[in-house]
Amino acid sequence: MNDDLDPALDLADQVLELLLAAPEGLAEYQLIQQLKQRHSGHIPNLPLTDRLVLFRTHFLLFNALYRLRERLWQERRHLLQISPLCIRLQPYRAGSAALSERDGLRDYYLDLDNLKHTDERDVERLLASFWTRMQGGEEKQAALALFELDDDSPLDLSRIKHRYRQLVSQHHPDRGGNTERLQSINKAMEILERYYS
Repeated sequence: MNDDLDPALDLADQVLELLLAAPEGLAEYQLIQQLKQRHSGHIPNLPLTDRLVLFRTHFLLFNALYRLRERLWQERRHLLQISPLCIRLQPYRAGSAALSERDGLRDYYLDLDNLKHTDERDVERLLASFWTRMQGGEEKQAALALFELDDDSPLDLSRIKHRYRQLVSQHHPDRGGNTERLQSINKAMEILERYYS
């Protein structure tokens, strides 16, 4: 694949090109990094350490993903699975009701006013509400999802700590990662230690 994406292509088309080359799918972070490496002019080429830059990059990508999902569905080419941990093209299946249901996330990301009118304080509130929602029964599943682990297979604290060390090494700011991601990993580790100690 060419190292540069065609600047005339819409972000959704650039994303499609990258997903076609990765049939197993890509995590959101991987997709953003590949877009940056290939000099996409559609997302900010700034470090993701600033929360507002991170939010705007995430928003622009998810806006493109939801637009792409609808287009691929209308063209009967693919179903697009959208999740921060795995964005993947799947075969089109006629009769699926995937796009007929009301999708609040889709509505949010397709409304560009949400991008224009979100400031740093709003981003702080969004992050705080995420961890508030994760309290209770959902927090363990959210932490496992962040670690890309599932509790269907046997889990113990040593396996979780091993995965934690891998993620810290991968996302540490000294190695090109960002502070917010590292903070989320640390928070997830605190949660999992409570469940698996």
